[in-house]
Amino acid sequence: MDASLIISNILNPPILFFFLGMTAVFVKSDLEIPPPVPKLFSLYLLFAIGFKGGVELIKSGITQEVVLTLLAAMLMACFVPIYTFFILKLKLDTYDAAAIAATYGSISAVTFITASAFLSELGITFDGYMVAALALMESPAIIVGLILVNIFTVDEKREFSWSEVLQEAFLNSSVFLLVGSLVIGVLTGEHGWHVLEPFTQGMFYGVLTFFLLDMGLVAARRIKDLQKTGLFLILFAILIPIVNAGIGLAISKFIGMPRGDALLFAVLCASASYIAVPAAMRMTVPEANPSLYVSTALAVTFPFNIIVGIPLYLYGINLLWR
Repeated sequence: MDASLIISNILNPPILFFFLGMTAVFVKSDLEIPPPVPKLFSLYLLFAIGFKGGVELIKSGITQEVVLTLLAAMLMACFVPIYTFFILKLKLDTYDAAAIAATYGSISAVTFITASAFLSELGITFDGYMVAALALMESPAIIVGLILVNIFTVDEKREFSWSEVLQEAFLNSSVFLLVGSLVIGVLTGEHGWHVLEPFTQGMFYGVLTFFLLDMGLVAARRIKDLQKTGLFLILFAILIPIVNAGIGLAISKFIGMPRGDALLFAVLCASASYIAVPAAMRMTVPEANPSLYVSTALAVTFPFNIIVGIPLYLYGINLLWR
């Protein structure tokens, strides 16, 4: 692998500030970001990427490639939790296996946004409709995870409030804002983009950088939870993203995606949710241990993807797309 890709990624300001956040925890600095600020920045990033995606989607139109990409995204969001569930069942009970599988079937919007920034730094173009794939991949994994719990629970039949499950899957704040921004971008098009460009574009990288500083703080604090996961889950949290990215790249090659879109699709397949799915699992599968599915996604997979995974997947693309 070309080490320059990893170095180029690490030397991006957002990634360096992620390391700064982790370092602050390790050296016991009192650096702390008030909780409302990261939440606000998270909403801003979802709004900005969703709105831009909607504008780009209306420009590109609904082509065969767009339809195939969105179908592939939904397929992966259903397939990943199913196959990973049976791997996890080798060591874990049904509740923990289903919760972690759902986490890895879903996506990390911040990983996707970081990959977008990496592509922009390298001058590699990508299509805005990939945001639609991002929006479509979060909810199916939640539903599949809950179905797996319902099928493989050996004791009494569990009763879910499916109306609450579906509301949490499709109307949670991140999905609602992302899809809503996408729709507004489609409706307003170029005019809307020019009106909001100073806000959605000019501030974007600064907000992403500050948000990753906070993510570094949070991820470092979660590392101690890894002692509870054992070597099996640590290896799972590193190897499964690579496998999923490989499957994503094979699908991308088959569909004929350009390099930038292929990287974003691979990142979507490789990432794991640490916000939406954990919130849904806490509500619907309280028997599952949150320290397992949150710490694996946030303290292992998220840092791995944004530091090593993104350039690794791009290297794979450069080999396959020759």
